[in-house]
Amino acid sequence: MTKDSKTTLHLPNYQIFIGETLNFINTLISEKDPSKVIVLADHHTEESCLALLKDGGLKYDSSIIIAAGEKHKSLGTCEKIWQRLFDLKADRHSLLINLGGGVIGDMGGFCASTFMRGIPFIQVPTTLLSQVDASIGGKLGIDFYGLKNAIGLFHDPLAVLIDPEFLKTLPNKELRSGFAEVIKHGLIRDRSIWDKITAVDEWSDQPWQEVIYESLKVKQKVVLEDPFEEGTRKILNFGHTIGHAIESVMIDIDRPVLHGEAVAAGMIAEAYLSNRCGQLSTEELATITEYLKSVYGQIPVNEIEFDRLLRKMTHDKKNVGSSINFTFLEKIGASSINHTVSPEEIKESIDYYIDL
Repeated sequence: MTKDSKTTLHLPNYQIFIGETLNFINTLISEKDPSKVIVLADHHTEESCLALLKDGGLKYDSSIIIAAGEKHKSLGTCEKIWQRLFDLKADRHSLLINLGGGVIGDMGGFCASTFMRGIPFIQVPTTLLSQVDASIGGKLGIDFYGLKNAIGLFHDPLAVLIDPEFLKTLPNKELRSGFAEVIKHGLIRDRSIWDKITAVDEWSDQPWQEVIYESLKVKQKVVLEDPFEEGTRKILNFGHTIGHAIESVMIDIDRPVLHGEAVAAGMIAEAYLSNRCGQLSTEELATITEYLKSVYGQIPVNEIEFDRLLRKMTHDKKNVGSSINFTFLEKIGASSINHTVSPEEIKESIDYYIDL
C-alpha cells in the first residue's frame, strides 16, 4: 500500500493509514525507536488479531491482555493496566499499541495519556465500529458511575492504522454494530454515503475499504472544524443521546446489546424527534426507519421503564443545565445541533420505536 490520498487521511497531529497494517506499524516503531513496545489487547484480539501481526513479524517486547467487553471499560481495569506497565518497567519513552475495538482504543489511549503524564500510543482498531468512529478525534475515556465515557480526555495518538482484513475476524453481529456509525455519517453529513450503502441489496456485501474511507472523511472534516466538541462536532452524536441511554440500561438489567444496535434504535427515535420538532420530512423519516429496522430489527425497549432511560439521558455530556441536548436531521445528509425537547416528546419517540 502506498501513502497517497486514497489510503491516508491527514490530521494536524497524526495520520490515519488505511490498508495493510504491518508495514506501517514496524516503520513507525523503527522511526520512534521506543525504549519498549507493549501491546494492549483483550482475549479476543489476542487470539484473532495479535496472532496475525505476530506471524507477520510485528516486533514488540511485551503484551497486556485484559478481559473483553464494555463492562470492563472501568477504572479498575485501568489500575490493572497501569500496574502492569510499572511491572514491565515502562517509562516515558515506551510505546503502547492498542489492538482492539473501541473499548481497547478508548481505555488504552486513556491509560497511555495518563501514565507518567503521557506516553506515545498507536491505535490499531480491529472492529468496524472502532475503525469508522473511535479511530479519529482523540476522544479517550472510560465508563464511570454507570455512564458511558464519563471520565476521559482529548489526546492524539502517534498514528491510527486501519486494516480491513481484521473485519474478517468479526462475528456478523459485530460487523453490523459498526455499520450503524457508517449509516450515521451518511445521515448527518453526506447523502452520497447513504445512497451508496442503501443501494447494496445485502448490507454485509459493502465494499468495506471504500466505505471506511468515505465514512472517515466525514468524521475527519467534522473533527477538524471542531476538535474539542464545542459546536459542530455535536452532530456526530445523532442517535447517541437515546442510544447510549438504551445501551446503559440494558447493561444494568443484564440484557446487554451492542453499541451499534442501541445507536440504530436511537437514530430511529431521534429521527422521529427531527420530524416531530424539526424539519425532517415524514417521507424521509419513513425511509430511515424502514432501512434501520431491516438491518437491526428491534431491541425490547418496552421492557425498560421510561424513567430509567430519562435519568441516563440527563447525565449526557452534551447537555446544558437540565436540558437534554439533541442533534436533529434536517434531511438525509444534513443536520443541526443544540435542540431540546420535553420528556413527553422523548417518550413519544420511544413509543414510536416500540410501535414499529
